[in-house]
Amino acid sequence: MFTCHAFSSIIASIVLTIALGFNSEVMAVMAQDAAPGQIIEGTVNPYGFQPENDFVVVDATTADLGQLFEDLGPVAREWYQHVMTLSGPYFEGRAPGSAGIERAADYVQFWFERLGLEPAFPEDGEASRTWTSYRQFLELPGGKPTIERALMQYRRAEIGEQTAEIGKDFTVLGNSGTADVSAPLAFLGYAIEEGPDGYSSFPDADQDGEELAGRIAIILRYEPLDDEGRSRFTSRRFSRHAAIPPKMKAAVDRGAVGIILVNPPGAVFAKDGLQDVAASRAGNELDIPVVQVTPEIANRLIAGSDSEGRDLAALRRIADEGGHGSIIFSGKNEVRLATAIDGGMNRTANIGGVLRGRGDLADEWVIIGGHYDHVGLGTFGAMPNNRGRLHPGADDNASGTGGVIVTTQLLADRYANADEDADLRSILFIAFTGEESGLNGSRYYVEHPTLPAGSINVMLNMDMIGRMRSDTLAIGGTSSADGMLEEVRPMLEKSGLTVQADPNGRGPSDHASFYGAGIPVLFFFTGTHDVYHQPGDYGWTVNPAGAARVIDLVVNVAEHFATDSERLVFGGGRPTRVVSKPTNKDAGKPDPNDRGYAPVRLGVRPGMGAGDEPGVKIEGVSENTSASEAGLRKGDVIIAWGGEDLIDVMDMVTRLRAQQPGDVVEMVVVRDGEEMTIPVTMKASEKVIEN
Repeated sequence: MFTCHAFSSIIASIVLTIALGFNSEVMAVMAQDAAPGQIIEGTVNPYGFQPENDFVVVDATTADLGQLFEDLGPVAREWYQHVMTLSGPYFEGRAPGSAGIERAADYVQFWFERLGLEPAFPEDGEASRTWTSYRQFLELPGGKPTIERALMQYRRAEIGEQTAEIGKDFTVLGNSGTADVSAPLAFLGYAIEEGPDGYSSFPDADQDGEELAGRIAIILRYEPLDDEGRSRFTSRRFSRHAAIPPKMKAAVDRGAVGIILVNPPGAVFAKDGLQDVAASRAGNELDIPVVQVTPEIANRLIAGSDSEGRDLAALRRIADEGGHGSIIFSGKNEVRLATAIDGGMNRTANIGGVLRGRGDLADEWVIIGGHYDHVGLGTFGAMPNNRGRLHPGADDNASGTGGVIVTTQLLADRYANADEDADLRSILFIAFTGEESGLNGSRYYVEHPTLPAGSINVMLNMDMIGRMRSDTLAIGGTSSADGMLEEVRPMLEKSGLTVQADPNGRGPSDHASFYGAGIPVLFFFTGTHDVYHQPGDYGWTVNPAGAARVIDLVVNVAEHFATDSERLVFGGGRPTRVVSKPTNKDAGKPDPNDRGYAPVRLGVRPGMGAGDEPGVKIEGVSENTSASEAGLRKGDVIIAWGGEDLIDVMDMVTRLRAQQPGDVVEMVVVRDGEEMTIPVTMKASEKVIEN
């Protein structure tokens, strides 16, 4: 229960935050003769776009909270309420697959229904064109697999049959099949087909592949170790040869009916304990049971099977030298493995509602959207040191979701007040799921549309509209239709804002899915900040007055494209490259408020590594970037950066923070199965700023 003092402190904090945003933005909205806006044309790097902070600090102890909210106006008040609600702990960071995102979906649907929107989708699984649902369901990978069955039994001579304890003695790995087998054991060492300096676990590459038939293979994790327990293959922790999927393939190819994975004793960099079932889903699902056991259990299994009396440490020393092949234990004892895994898919939904048009334009459409998901507890898309912490996602993207809801109300009012004979396009309002994991919701809609692509005039996207600074807004896609910028120029100038008009219709948000389908787009964005994808993106850090100005502009642009009898013609215009300018007065020093992309840009579209194999797979390389000039290619896997292992994408983000233009970074990449070292000269990120 709050004390009076604590409550007063909370109110004071809210007052201060509102006051911080209550400066020129509010006055510009209230003024009748606001100065015309400024339009700066050129490409915008969305990761580095970060206008100067011009907030004015006032005395929170004397501010009148009620008066501040009154002065902010109804748009800012309504929007702020939505942002504070959606970014609250009750919504758990809105990650697909969580209870929190289901609550957020209910919240958005509640408002669409309350504001009079019609359902936008057919019922789940229904093939008809009858729209009776507000939800378009889809399944996303990345859901946490769960163990449905886990049984491991073995015999000890002195006490008979034993049952191992799940979670303590063993666990089922994420790529295990559903199977129940009882079989004797064999030892496969590290199960490496071919390593550096002629190393192989197998003496003869031409083996018939049947030596493990009817046996369960014990496999060592990682790769051969020296006497100190460090890798023999690399000066880093482990090389690509430590990857788990090739080990398992080697066992399956030789006829194994089950796999037992165990950490080699004495390994310096070995991970402690048993793997989590989700984290251990390395490679494709197998048809055989796959488990990991503790070294203690492995020793018990070996003691009951190896007639030579060796233990796990002795077998590790044999495996370190290689060439041993499958060591078939002569003991008759069998081990029983029974496993079943629910692979784990996240069922989630886009939320959509329809404002019907009328007249000659009623069968044509404007789409207004923004994603409502975020990164939850930081299990993906977050800095490694923040994983497990709640990420509220106020600006990203409760701000855009709130913008969609408020825009719905404003446009519904305008449609209700329009002349009866007015020609109005219909509007689809849609809150997308799965944006943070790769534009999955918007991509799914484009691939499973409810509207013919030719009937959509334009798609307007709001993503991170909650941190306006210096009256500055970026709008992407201004060349996505022929003459688009000239169409919207009067509205941009009337807004009084400084608008960075980016011709590019692509970018890291949901409009890109529609642009890729040949639909004109505009992307509204107020810039990044120091708590992007971090736990500090709280609701009280946003700027309601600035968001109100963005929403007002979006409503005016939407109304124009909903009523103009002329259809937009997709232009697909490519951006003109502009010369970057430094924004930091201290040349050569990183901007302390930048989230890490501003100093340099590598220029790759990353994927993820798998299993124990470190690294970041390159899914694409942009032209004229550090990566392209160094010769990095699609399909390369970056496994080391500056002499240290590269763990994953967020690790790469952290490394980029530390680099400056002109730095030369030695990167180790795997290409076509071979490691190579490539020096990469880091180039500055491009920024478009006011001249």
